[in-house]
Amino acid sequence: MESIQAIKQRFEIIGNDPGLNRAIEKAIQVAPTDISVLVTGESGVGKESIPKIIHQLSHRKHGKYIAVNCGAIPEGTIDSELFGHEKGAFTGATQTRNGYFEVADGGTIFLDEVGELPLTTQVRLLRVLENGEFIKVGSSKVQKTNVRIVAATNVNMFEAIKKDKFREDLYYRLSTVEIHLPPLRERKDDIHLLFRKFASDFALKYKMPTVKLIDDAVNMLLKYRWNGNIRQLRNVAEQISVLEQNRTISPDTLRSYLPDAGSNLPAVVNQTKSESDFSNEREILYKVLFDMKSDLNDLKKLTMELMKSGNTSEVAKDNESLIQKIYGENENEATIEDLEVLSIPEKHEPQPIEQEPQEDKYHFAEDVEEEETLSLQDKELELIKKSLERHNGKRKLAAQELGISERTLYRKIKQYDL
Repeated sequence: MESIQAIKQRFEIIGNDPGLNRAIEKAIQVAPTDISVLVTGESGVGKESIPKIIHQLSHRKHGKYIAVNCGAIPEGTIDSELFGHEKGAFTGATQTRNGYFEVADGGTIFLDEVGELPLTTQVRLLRVLENGEFIKVGSSKVQKTNVRIVAATNVNMFEAIKKDKFREDLYYRLSTVEIHLPPLRERKDDIHLLFRKFASDFALKYKMPTVKLIDDAVNMLLKYRWNGNIRQLRNVAEQISVLEQNRTISPDTLRSYLPDAGSNLPAVVNQTKSESDFSNEREILYKVLFDMKSDLNDLKKLTMELMKSGNTSEVAKDNESLIQKIYGENENEATIEDLEVLSIPEKHEPQPIEQEPQEDKYHFAEDVEEEETLSLQDKELELIKKSLERHNGKRKLAAQELGISERTLYRKIKQYDL
């Protein structure tokens, strides 16, 4: 079995990151078998190197190796590309064509961007993985193939499965062994090493002196996020090698080649909705209903206090803040007279016969209110969730949007177990 360092030299892989070494080690171990492998990682991290290593170290190395970019083939023709078609199977099929699975019999197929496959093609691929059988488009004859499948994707497969864009059974068939390649921003020690390698290659290619970075420029290179990973770093190195007359690169010069360099702050996303979208109006209506429910609960509390004591002045004094909340923030807006509408007759005034129907009405009203409360709680929960999502879980901003205090929002989060 070849060493990791020998494999790096053979396949021109640069870097000493532990995550990279572990990925190469897994590729070396799994190569002699026929196990299906799924390579995961962001776009531009070099996922195409892993299936080459697996193929060259396997007993299939003398067979064909075919790399297929599933995202680049139109949905209407991908079945024909992979499995072939018979003459006359569809418009333009003037002759029989062999698909990749038939051509690569005895070899290896690399399915890049496998997460982009249509669901109908996923069903066909699942059958190949299970028993090696496939049927050409327009044919009824079942054919056999013996291929090793290595797939790669930059898609979050569990999210795709949850959204019904990828079959769960196919995922577990493909990912018998999963090899993950880390993004470049997690390989800090490899960034400058890769840049020097690319700069040396382009200097040789374009017959010009090699560009060099001063220390401050190296620090800037290491702090940059590199969303495009190795592919972006290679492009930057090539641009600098071709365009710069001065072969010693300063931070100012390097900054001009890095999009949004020095800004790792969260991006502001425009979430403005169109005028035809009624979701804003619906949320406003929900908020109004919640405010009404809150005021109604406060009024019920005052009513119960009045029913128990019957003393308007005493209730007004003990519940001053609650009265101000209901009737206004200004103290002059809330007066004792406002409570007169809530005052109830003395307990000896109603006739005994009349108390029974009043009590029945009261219980009936409570039942209706409970049903409305239960229906509004679902809406309140939905609004709180949306507000927290919009503000990335920041309770202070969410509370301001909902028009409630942060303490109240915290209490509701605990209540709904969010």
